[in-house]
Amino acid sequence: MTITAGIDVGSGAIKAVVMRTDGDGPELLGTGVGRIRRRKLSTVADNALARAIAASGVDHIDYIATTGEGEDIPYATGHFYGMTTHARGALFLVPDAVAVLDVGALHARAVHMDPRGKVLRYKMTSQCASGSGQFLENISRYLGVTLSEVGSLSLQAKDPEAVSSICAVLAETDVINMVSRGIAPADILRGIHESMAGRFARLLRNLKVEGIVCQSGGLALDQGLQSALQDALDSDKRRKTGKLTVVSHPDSIHAGAIGAAIWGGFRHGRLGLEEPAWQGASGLPQHATA
Repeated sequence: MTITAGIDVGSGAIKAVVMRTDGDGPELLGTGVGRIRRRKLSTVADNALARAIAASGVDHIDYIATTGEGEDIPYATGHFYGMTTHARGALFLVPDAVAVLDVGALHARAVHMDPRGKVLRYKMTSQCASGSGQFLENISRYLGVTLSEVGSLSLQAKDPEAVSSICAVLAETDVINMVSRGIAPADILRGIHESMAGRFARLLRNLKVEGIVCQSGGLALDQGLQSALQDALDSDKRRKTGKLTVVSHPDSIHAGAIGAAIWGGFRHGRLGLEEPAWQGASGLPQHATA
């Protein structure tokens, strides 16, 4: 039985998974997440992986694959490019997907892949961070709501307030003015979601594909953003391609780590490695910390 781990080091959080990657197909065994919050990346990565190991119950890992900013993790067996891992992870979660939209703490990218997970085309945001997860987290903190509440609150909006600026600093100033004018938090959040969705819709349209798009990254489970994005795609009168349908999965935040683990299993088989990357008490953290 081939057991692999994937570690996705992002700007705001580190995600880790443990998977079985042989047999009839990959199987997700355990997951772990750690928020960075100015802590050492190595400590957060150790704890995220330890949580995934504990959840999976495995006693060995054959290959440890990293992605994102995880090249410097000392016990990793190999490293994979982020677009490749998100593409393969998205297909594991949503097998019919033709593209993945990865919205991270500092940027967003849309990737078109073939059924094997090969990246065919991609587009990335090149504007200011007002289209990122970190910006939305800052706004939610200012409004006094948790990030997990943002999506459901946005869906309750009655009169969304447009956010005109693409600059994060100026957009936050817009929000401060909205609060002083008594604009409801739900309407502010929906306006922000619509602004972000407009940019993401342009990324997806530039891929020139049609079909299912899997949302991944830190904002993958934000229902308000998904709703705004679907509205933006459906309302595009200039659309030259077919319909795009945005979906998510409960494990979408782990897409990059899942893809890394799957590609790690493939590479492990190609290389014919015999020694496991981790066996019992060999070097990796044995328990998670808060």
